[in-house]
Amino acid sequence: MSKQPKHILMTGGTGSIGKRLTNLLLQEGYTVSHLSRKKGNDPRVKTFLWNVSKGIIDEQCLEGVEAIIHLAGAPIAEKRWTNKRKKELIDSRTESIRLIYDLLKRRSNKVTRIISAAAIGYYGDRSDAWMTEESGPGEGFLPECCIAWEKAIDEGEALGLGIVKLRTGVVLDKMNGALPQMAMPVKLFAGTPLGSGKQWVPWIHWLDAASIYLFALKNDQLKGVFNMTAPDPVTNKDLMKAIAHKLHRPLWPVNVPPFVFKMLMGEMSIIVLGSTRVLAQKIEDAGFKFQFPDLRQALKNIYG
Repeated sequence: MSKQPKHILMTGGTGSIGKRLTNLLLQEGYTVSHLSRKKGNDPRVKTFLWNVSKGIIDEQCLEGVEAIIHLAGAPIAEKRWTNKRKKELIDSRTESIRLIYDLLKRRSNKVTRIISAAAIGYYGDRSDAWMTEESGPGEGFLPECCIAWEKAIDEGEALGLGIVKLRTGVVLDKMNGALPQMAMPVKLFAGTPLGSGKQWVPWIHWLDAASIYLFALKNDQLKGVFNMTAPDPVTNKDLMKAIAHKLHRPLWPVNVPPFVFKMLMGEMSIIVLGSTRVLAQKIEDAGFKFQFPDLRQALKNIYG
């Protein structure tokens, strides 16, 4: 095994996983720098500025860096998917990594590895079928976005870089992402399964998500694509039931019908209504041990 990288450059470092992962890396003794659109306020982290849409990047960001963690990308569920927004979602993922690769070609550097976010959206809506890393992509905008994203990441292979792509599921975090949105109606005594409730939700505890990035950094033989989801996917109904149980609230047996989400969200409703049943066997076979493989145990830790 080669020497572990100790200086990490991170994109998307101010996002929910980025903040958690930054703290974890600093606790482990890594030096962490961020590439960001605006100046950071964490005194432990040096921030370099970039503007992906304008093709601007601070060339000093590579100084001493041995590995890059790429988390940058516009939030997938923040705005309705117009054609303009779809282009923004794809470009924020593909052109950001290309901007980095362009700099690596032009400037002397020590970078040997790229560990990048990807998404289980690659598989699309696949009902009850189990998805492994070998499964083909689904149909629709989410798979289209993920295919373009992963192809852009793989362009680093031509530079001799070791590449790991982590297809991320629904990250459960009390403060960020999908969980607060799902928990809100439950807290207001209005919790119900969403859509049919039978759609599979490939979830992961935020600490396991951050820990998999650390695991990939420490194991330089790790290459290729890995599903980053807990070993035990659940249906939406079971997830909502577990949230309601943890928050000591009822879950009403009346489902919110699919047409409501389609009316409110348009094409983006697939995020809520799509079913993706994902196997995490490959990352476990590589030696990663989940701290929260069980949903109830994960929610107990998150809510205390």
